[in-house]
Amino acid sequence: MVKAADRAKDPARSSVWLEDRAPRRGSGPAGLDRDRIVAAAIRMLDEEGLNGLSMRKLATELGVTAMSLYWYVDTKDDIIEYAVDSVYAEVDAAAIGTDGDWRDRLRALALEYRRMLVRHPWMSPCAGKYLNIGPNSIAVGARIHEAIRDTGLPMHRRPSAMSAVFQFVYGYGTIESQFQRRAAEAGMSQDAFYGEALKAFRDDAQFIEALEPMTELLDERASHGSVDDIWDRDFAYALDVLVAGIEVMVARGE
Repeated sequence: MVKAADRAKDPARSSVWLEDRAPRRGSGPAGLDRDRIVAAAIRMLDEEGLNGLSMRKLATELGVTAMSLYWYVDTKDDIIEYAVDSVYAEVDAAAIGTDGDWRDRLRALALEYRRMLVRHPWMSPCAGKYLNIGPNSIAVGARIHEAIRDTGLPMHRRPSAMSAVFQFVYGYGTIESQFQRRAAEAGMSQDAFYGEALKAFRDDAQFIEALEPMTELLDERASHGSVDDIWDRDFAYALDVLVAGIEVMVARGE
């Protein structure tokens, strides 16, 4: 078992994907394997978030003892890293492929990444905390790199373009997922929650003057349609703006 203190000595290499685990002697608990553990962990993370995951609760969910889990993983962080990589498989990198217009591929990757973040709200806080170097994560990263490469941008500009697109997607998907969770926690649909929240602060006397310059925009959003429609519309247009920006920079040779 890897001790937390040992990981702290070399945090830059603290990843389940970089550790050489000695094989356990004998056989593990019957009916249990790493895939089953990770699948159960993802279900728990989706329902309860990162704070709701514990080895004890996960063992109970699987009908085993907590010690049984340690046959396959060393720490809870290991499980989260495996879970992170597992949901990256939901972005079908192979289907997106490497052929075709880079714009179409970039849009497809961005949309798939956003949808993954919305399905799994716990994913956002994991970005940067874990190295994300599992096989599925690397496969998605490779497709992103290939799409950006094919824009025609010079090498030293590609990381910036990639950041512009996918940090936007990360932020957008994070806000969307948290809004959905907040509405669900309130026992309301997104539309009902948004409508009531918007009306509450627009009707509050302390905000009326400050909101006056935004009245036209707020009216438009309130009349546009469902919140899902607004999410999709704004995402698609913002992504078009970013793609157009890349095209302009390529044309400039910058």
